[in-house]
Amino acid sequence: MKKRVVVALGHRALGTTLPEQKEAVKKTAKVIADMIAAGYQAAITHSNAPQVGMIHTAMNEFGKAHQDYTAAPMSVCSAMSQGYIGYDLQNAIREALLNEGVYRTVSTILTQVVVDPYDEAFYTPTKVLGRYMNAEEANLERKKGNYVVEEPGKGFRRIVSAPNPGKIVEIDAIRALLDADQVVIACGGGGIPVLQQDNHLKGASAVIEKDLTAGRLAEEVEADTLIILTSVEKVKLNMGRPEEEELGEITLEQAKQYMEEGHFGVYNMLPKFRAATEFIEKGEGREALITSFDKLNDALKGKTGTWIRR
Repeated sequence: MKKRVVVALGHRALGTTLPEQKEAVKKTAKVIADMIAAGYQAAITHSNAPQVGMIHTAMNEFGKAHQDYTAAPMSVCSAMSQGYIGYDLQNAIREALLNEGVYRTVSTILTQVVVDPYDEAFYTPTKVLGRYMNAEEANLERKKGNYVVEEPGKGFRRIVSAPNPGKIVEIDAIRALLDADQVVIACGGGGIPVLQQDNHLKGASAVIEKDLTAGRLAEEVEADTLIILTSVEKVKLNMGRPEEEELGEITLEQAKQYMEEGHFGVYNMLPKFRAATEFIEKGEGREALITSFDKLNDALKGKTGTWIRR
């Protein structure tokens, strides 16, 4: 049987602007295609912070300039980012696979993720979004019920909550594609955050940490390995200090200890370790890999990367 993996792509694998993304996904797709050609079954998820910020800003500015239009809710901006990143990514992966003589349908699923309306994150927003505003614009945002934060000397920016991921709404469709040995792109940007109200799903003004959703996705599709691709080949302790140490293969207990000791940044490496440890804890024989996208295939051969295993 093929080994099933969930791969979470970071910002470096996608770029920021439209032209950057077009070029970045070509390199990323080659790495993914090499992995699939080597016999892996893959679900791909990805970050979307620059893209969703760009869409949010563009839609807001358009709404201000045209009286008959309104600003787009965060959930809609998230859905738009999934579509436009997925479009570039699925076509690039398809082409890279065909170049290697491998035919697989590559599909993007607009994926909704249920969040808890009572999640503490809704009371303490942390994710900065969109362009800088002046004081008058910031007050208008506050009147809408949105949070803003001031960056001295620069202006004000909108700030949104980052609740934990719950149920993945389209999980059955994702499983069906994987079971058919197809490549699926899902849960982009952590998923479109929604609140469940009986049978109705209402978009939430939030963003979800994509690494945590990647861990949830890996759990739900019964993946063997969670792969989180970032900007470093190996995770480092005490980075930039004389006692700097690269982490190769570590145990689950070591990973949890490093988290408790505060070695990792709250907004960068900590969510990756949290996703990895929670995924491994919930099933036997699971493992997690953290490395850079250009070193993925070397890491899968055991040559590099930070591996976390029981």
